[in-house]
Amino acid sequence: MLALLLLFAALMLTALIALRFGSYEAPLSEIARAAFGQSENQSLNIIVQNIRLPRVLTAIIGGLGLGIAGCVLQAVLANPLASATTLGISQGASFGAAFAIVVLGAGAGAGAAPTAQMTNPLVISLFAFVFSMGVSVVILAISRFTKLTPEAIVLAGVALGAMFSGASALIQFFATDVQLAAVVFWTFGDLGRAGWGEIRLMAFVALPSTLYFLLTRWDLNALESGEHTAVSLGVNVSRVRIVNMVLCSLTAAVIVSFLGIINFIGLIAPHTVRRLVGNNHVYLLPGSAIMGAILLVLGDLAARMIISPIILPIGAITSFAGAPLFLYLLFRGSKKR
Repeated sequence: MLALLLLFAALMLTALIALRFGSYEAPLSEIARAAFGQSENQSLNIIVQNIRLPRVLTAIIGGLGLGIAGCVLQAVLANPLASATTLGISQGASFGAAFAIVVLGAGAGAGAAPTAQMTNPLVISLFAFVFSMGVSVVILAISRFTKLTPEAIVLAGVALGAMFSGASALIQFFATDVQLAAVVFWTFGDLGRAGWGEIRLMAFVALPSTLYFLLTRWDLNALESGEHTAVSLGVNVSRVRIVNMVLCSLTAAVIVSFLGIINFIGLIAPHTVRRLVGNNHVYLLPGSAIMGAILLVLGDLAARMIISPIILPIGAITSFAGAPLFLYLLFRGSKKR
């Protein structure tokens, strides 16, 4: 409980820091008033309410959803490498976005190419969601109608991800310069493209899913001891696995369809928290959600501040920082064993 309280305090601190720093700086007390539209500086009210606050909330909700989804997927598939990326969900979303931009001419998205004629970016998000859920349905069908082990299901997801990555590359080969720039920009990931409507939709999916995961935490603890033990404790293993995979896939698909490819959050967050609280999902689930939010807020802050006022792609930041951290956790765990 102390670890969870410290993680929550760290999340609040990082959120305040993210609201505080930017190209327009002001005292923290003034930033807090501007968040409620009470600052005497109207420009600051507009900046905080329309730019910084939505961006921070997007990072919190997106990181929370990806973090807890990664934790649950690792539990139900009994594989520490399970996440939206390794299951091919992110690659399916990337293909859907590329298809909408190049084949359907859905425009440049959220400002990818200033000279391009931009149409409704929701078309891009819609196709990204459809194809990411399509990958999820295939993975669910494989787990339901075949005798593959949970570990092999992750390998099937890797194969599907590679297939969709190749398909995306083929589509980009026939794209114009403007379309190619739009696809690349979407793939990089960007928290700034989500407005209040997108934030509400992500919260509408991520928060109820998180509540369900927390309510069924004991089923995940039973699975941690093995399928035979879970069955002897009265757990319907097939139902738990299918329902949790559906909710994880839905949560990850909605987030990725709006934000683009955000790597390593769902993989790193559970492993980091596991070092603090162990494998008990009573603490591991909320800890993974909070840690995912912290990592994404910090990643976005780094993306905005490294070479300000230029905003670096968040997907590149999370990958660049996440890979060494994951290797560190991997080697540290290996030395302990």
